[in-house]
Amino acid sequence: MTGSCGGHLSSEPALKMDQAFLTFHNQLLDEEVRVFYTSDYCYKCVYQPLVSVKARNSSAHLVISTKFTLMMRLESQSRNETYCRWSQKYGEGGDYSVWIKKLEAPSNPACTHTVEIPLGFAVEDSGPKPKPTRLRSLDTFRGFALTAMVFVNYGGGGYWFFQHAPWNGLTVADLVMPWFVFIIGTSVVLAFRSMQKRGVTRLQMLRKITWRTVVLLLLGFCFLNYSPRDGPLSWSWLRVPGVLQRLGFTYFVLSLLQTFWGLVESPQREHHWWNPIQDVLLYWPQWLTIILLETLWLCLTFLMPVPNCPTGYLGPGGIGDDGLHPNCTGGAAGYIDRLMFGDNMYRWPTCRELYRTTQPFDPEGVLGTINSVVMGFMGMQAGKILITYKGENFRILGRFLVWAVVLGISAAILSKCTRDGGFIPVNKNLWSLSYVTCMGCFSFLLLGCVYFVTDVKGWWGGQPFTYPGMNSILVYVGHSLLGFYFPFSWEMRSQQTHWEWLLQSLWGTALWVLIAYLLYRKKFFLKI
Repeated sequence: MTGSCGGHLSSEPALKMDQAFLTFHNQLLDEEVRVFYTSDYCYKCVYQPLVSVKARNSSAHLVISTKFTLMMRLESQSRNETYCRWSQKYGEGGDYSVWIKKLEAPSNPACTHTVEIPLGFAVEDSGPKPKPTRLRSLDTFRGFALTAMVFVNYGGGGYWFFQHAPWNGLTVADLVMPWFVFIIGTSVVLAFRSMQKRGVTRLQMLRKITWRTVVLLLLGFCFLNYSPRDGPLSWSWLRVPGVLQRLGFTYFVLSLLQTFWGLVESPQREHHWWNPIQDVLLYWPQWLTIILLETLWLCLTFLMPVPNCPTGYLGPGGIGDDGLHPNCTGGAAGYIDRLMFGDNMYRWPTCRELYRTTQPFDPEGVLGTINSVVMGFMGMQAGKILITYKGENFRILGRFLVWAVVLGISAAILSKCTRDGGFIPVNKNLWSLSYVTCMGCFSFLLLGCVYFVTDVKGWWGGQPFTYPGMNSILVYVGHSLLGFYFPFSWEMRSQQTHWEWLLQSLWGTALWVLIAYLLYRKKFFLKI
């Protein structure tokens, strides 16, 4: 609709220049209300109808003009009585919410941004920020994980702690991929909520999900498994599982969960006994799905019979366990992958050198992918916390800390705080349950710290990690395809010390950060 002041207001979901999103939430009123508007630039103009909001727990979404300050008033649909008035200059490209709710008393506003009226109602604006920006902590976290992943993939200077653990236990290299999976889950929640507010339908979301998943799977299978330096392509050795394949499948499952059971409004400002755990209870179908998936992982891991191997075996085989189970590498996880993929899987597992194993074992196998979904779901939980408690920074940080403590205690119990002697050892090759809970603990702590420093206090803008974080697909695929070519690497002369290898690893990583920065300056972001 077009107002008399010349400002354009529309219900179209796509934003144009000088426009912002505005959502009205009628939480507790038992009647339909109408919102009228005019502009301070429109001299003595008559208020024009903007939107109607249905009774109790209803929402209305629209696009508003941001050229001038808008003056609005809220009226009863049935009684033509004005409940409240307010004016606001909205920022271009912003995403605003107005909450309509009852007050316990006219003198008790619900929060700082309210307009009190005699009947005991209030309108709450999500804040007068001129132009909301994306959370810097997410790009910083993602970019940090990706940068560390690139450094590790370039060899990490040849230091053992930048290599993956031979079997159980943790090194620096074992931390980075779970962090990346975690932030995928967080991004899914925030991105899909934004699409929902823009009016994107479930069918459109499903198309986007499917397309992106197919592209990730094809990138992983067709490109990262092979390069010209490998010689002629042969199907006999082509690896089926892979990092991008796992990321693609994980993204697909998380996106389905969010599409069908995640697009719900969070009535966090109502008073219920379950408010402290509403970010769990509101999404109970998702939690039920994750519990079923984890139950499947536990049953297959500990109950599935594996020929010539102990049931529930989690060891590396080879000369481990007194050499009693040389061909049982990975237990049920390895057995399932060998049944499905045969020789088309990773042939040089991290346990091969130390444990002298002979069986192939793929760290991106089928069973581990189940727990990759669980890891991503923990990231989704972080996204729900950011949405549910938006604007309440210390409450967000408190929730992050609670989850970190719960997951950390779970990991400690499962592993008995030992490397090899727990109920379920921490194992990156298997993506064991204790590994996932341990990494979930670290992820909540790290995201909380970055969120506090970048988004709450503004002490750091996240540079240089924000640049690769905003172009993660390009950096990951690029370094995988070109990483062993000049100028990213060269044939090293000194194999006796770490210095040249470390220099090469730092140089190659820094080049990709620089490329990401230059692409950021050019406003080029590879999206699929």
